[in-house]
Amino acid sequence: MTYGGDYGGRRPPTGPRQPPRGPRQHQSAQMMPIPGREQARRPQQGQRSSRQGPPPGQRPPRRPQGGPPPRPPKRRRWGPGRVLTALLGVIVLFLGATWVYLEFSINRIDALPDYDGKPAAGEGTNWLIVGSDSREGLTPEEEERLATGNTGGQRTDTIMVAHVPDNDTAPTLLSLPRDSQVAIPGHGTNKINAAFSFGGAPLLAQTVEQATGLRIDHYAEIGFGGFANVVDAIGGVEMDIPEEMRDTKTGVVIPAGTQELDGAQALGFVRMRYSEATPRSDLDRVANQRKFIGAMVSEMASPATLLNPFHLFPLLSAAPDALTMDSGDHLHHLVGLALAMRGISSGGVVTTTVPVTSSSAVNWDEQKSEQLFDALRTDKPVPDSVIVN
Repeated sequence: MTYGGDYGGRRPPTGPRQPPRGPRQHQSAQMMPIPGREQARRPQQGQRSSRQGPPPGQRPPRRPQGGPPPRPPKRRRWGPGRVLTALLGVIVLFLGATWVYLEFSINRIDALPDYDGKPAAGEGTNWLIVGSDSREGLTPEEEERLATGNTGGQRTDTIMVAHVPDNDTAPTLLSLPRDSQVAIPGHGTNKINAAFSFGGAPLLAQTVEQATGLRIDHYAEIGFGGFANVVDAIGGVEMDIPEEMRDTKTGVVIPAGTQELDGAQALGFVRMRYSEATPRSDLDRVANQRKFIGAMVSEMASPATLLNPFHLFPLLSAAPDALTMDSGDHLHHLVGLALAMRGISSGGVVTTTVPVTSSSAVNWDEQKSEQLFDALRTDKPVPDSVIVN
C-alpha cells in the first residue's frame, strides 16, 4: 500500500510528531505560555479536574428536583454539665440582685459624726448595737400584741458593743446596762439610755465612746416592730427556758422548756426584768439578750433558713425595714459582724456585762471596767476576772 502526500509513498510515522529542526523565526506572542497560568489550571496530584468529570465508575450527583427540604441540624441536648452551669449562673444572678437590693434598701442615718475629743482608733473593729423601744409604724393592735406599753419618747432597751478583733482573739459581745449612770455630753450625769432620748444615735454613740474610751466604727439599730418581724420571718427562734417567765408589769408569760419563740414572745423575753426568773433585774435581762442574739444569728445562718424560700424571702423583705445603720456602713460590714457573732451559742464569743458595783447595775466598777476596755482597745484576751454573766 502506498501513501501520498508529503510522505512520497512512505508510511507516515506513528510516533509523536517531532518538532521542526530549526528555530521558528516568527513565533506569535499569543502562543507564548503565561507563567503561572498552567500551574493554576492544572489540578494537584491526586485531584481530578472539574472538566474530567467524576472518577470512572461513579455517576455524577443529581440535583433534587422538587424533593423535601434538607433537615435542620440536630440541636445538642443539655447534658448534666450544661445544666449545672446554668443553675450556678442563676444562683449567682439571684445573690447579686439580692445583695444590691439590701444594700440600697437598708435605712441609714448619720449616727457617727466626728467631734472634738473623739477617741483614737484602737485595734479591731467596734459596733454599737442598739435595740430601740420606738413604736413608730406600729398600729394600736400591733402595740397590744407586742405588749410595748405606752411609754412616750424614744429610749433604748438594749445597748451593746460588739468587738471584732484583727487577730485570733475571740470576739466580744459587751452589754451596757440601760440604767448605768454616765456622763452625757451637754446633759450632765444620767442613765445611759437617756442619751438616745436626748439626742438620738449620735449622742448615744458619743456617750458610749466617752464612757468606755472605745472608738465606735459601725452602728446598727433595730426597733420593736422590726425585731418581731425578723423573728417571725425565720419561723421563730428556739430557746431553752429553764423556768417559767411571768412579767408582772407587761403580763407576758413564757412557759418553761425548749420551744420556738415567735416575734411577740421573743420581744417579751429580751425585755423582761420584772419577773421571779430575773431576780437581778437588768443584769439578767442583758444576759438573756445576749443568749437570744446568739440563737437568732445561728438560726438566720442555718441551711434551714437560707435554703427555705418560705423563710428566706420573708427575711429579705423584713430586714431592710427593721434595720438602721450608719451612713458609712455597707452590707459587707454587717455580714462580717454576723460571721463573727455566730459563735455566741457555742462559746466562741466572749459575752459579758460591764462590771458593776451592785446588782442594780447603776455604777460601774472603775478598776475592772478599765481592764475590760483596755483589753478590747488593744485586741488582748478579756481577763476572766472581769467577765460578768
